[in-house]
Amino acid sequence: MRHGEVDALLAVAGPHAVEVHGPTLWAGQECEEANAEAGAATGRLTGQHELSAGETACWVMTWARSFVPMPQPGDPEELLAETLAFWNAWAERVAPDPGERREHAAEVMRSLLVLRALTDSRTGGIVAAPTTSLPEEFGGSRNWDYRYTWLRDAAFTIEAMIAHGYPEGAEVWRDWLLRAIAGEPNQLQIMYGLGGEKHLPERELAGLSGYADSLPVRIGNAAAEQYQADVAGEVMLALAQLREARGYDAEYSWRMQRNLIEYCIENIERPDNGIWEMRGEPQHFTHGRVMMWAAFDQGIKAVERYGLPGPVEEWRACRARLHDEIWAHGFDRELNTFTQAYGGTEVDASLLQLPQTGFVGYDDPAMLGTVAAIERDLSGPGGLLRRYRTETDVDGLPGDEYAFLICSFWLVEQHAMTGRRADAEALMARLVACANDVGLLAEEYDVTGGRLAGNYPQAFSHLGLIRAADALDGLLQPVPGSRPLRLPAAPDAGDA
Repeated sequence: MRHGEVDALLAVAGPHAVEVHGPTLWAGQECEEANAEAGAATGRLTGQHELSAGETACWVMTWARSFVPMPQPGDPEELLAETLAFWNAWAERVAPDPGERREHAAEVMRSLLVLRALTDSRTGGIVAAPTTSLPEEFGGSRNWDYRYTWLRDAAFTIEAMIAHGYPEGAEVWRDWLLRAIAGEPNQLQIMYGLGGEKHLPERELAGLSGYADSLPVRIGNAAAEQYQADVAGEVMLALAQLREARGYDAEYSWRMQRNLIEYCIENIERPDNGIWEMRGEPQHFTHGRVMMWAAFDQGIKAVERYGLPGPVEEWRACRARLHDEIWAHGFDRELNTFTQAYGGTEVDASLLQLPQTGFVGYDDPAMLGTVAAIERDLSGPGGLLRRYRTETDVDGLPGDEYAFLICSFWLVEQHAMTGRRADAEALMARLVACANDVGLLAEEYDVTGGRLAGNYPQAFSHLGLIRAADALDGLLQPVPGSRPLRLPAAPDAGDA
């Protein structure tokens, strides 16, 4: 490169190369001065370009392997037009009927687009978020790498796509699941890489300051090694929805589902780390045990309704055992609440998912008692919910965290399904207001600071928004094999 303005800048680091094309690119003397100022060979390139009103300029950055020829940069205007055409065509597939009135249609469409954008077009894997180590407490250590595919997220995405008239899209995620969890039942993981990679070692990057001085900065995720009892049930529920939508189940898909049930049988005694990936001592978390019940329940219903093969009597015995066990150890009759874990008295926002499995009705007195306890113990500023009380040290981690958005969306659903319409609408309005100027949500929200927190944008939060909006519109999909879900005709009941 010569001193002064150049046509392109090329940076190489080992196997990676980046080339930048565009106006007013500077090298040479400017780079040397920057290096001297830093006292090291930083390779920093600087430059400025001024634009007047009405003018445009474009820079194109291209990545390639450093040992292969660099591809020619594309034309920005053509690429933009192609991008807009792709997203508009995709949005038309999942757009509601023009004659339908949906209160939060714009937010739901944005969320569906986010889910598609978080999906790898080659593999079908969906990342929980495209970021790592954005803190759940600013200045704290609850900083995790979310650039992987959780089975839970993939399952929820299947349900969202089916509910919005896109079962062929749901099959893309189904096929990713089939590839990722192929093998022996005992090899199941709760998360994988985008291509189904299993080895995701967690390590800390020393020398980085972290977002808002939040340390450590991590890559990889040790939660991949955890046992979480809820995962098989969530996958079984999602694939049951797909079966209902398509009216059949491919043989290879049913074999995989039988493996999931076998996995539940092998681990039926085993305590787990829970949906929130607790890093404390494993326990029998009630949410996980109910999801395990749901895995058996959906397996049994698939045999009964579709004639699929399986040892249904063994599954019925396991389902009955879990049913009795959950009511005996995961429900406190004196407090009239389900509990976070067997034998405890704490509640957990994940318990709001129990009606989504068919284990208990939204309006069951036990569920209403649980909701009252959750609102009392887990509501923070603005009425948004925390996942659980971190001060109990159940997660084995220091510090605290902010309101976890999907939990509050689950509460919107619960209120909508039990006649608390005004409460549901008010909470939904607060949640929608948490989104940024382009409609994106992070994992959590700092109500006091008025800012999003945690990794961003977060699939979990947008999945919760879709389900909450569907509940408000009376469009919630029923649990396969159960009686249809209907919005109650009763007037707003206020507090449970």
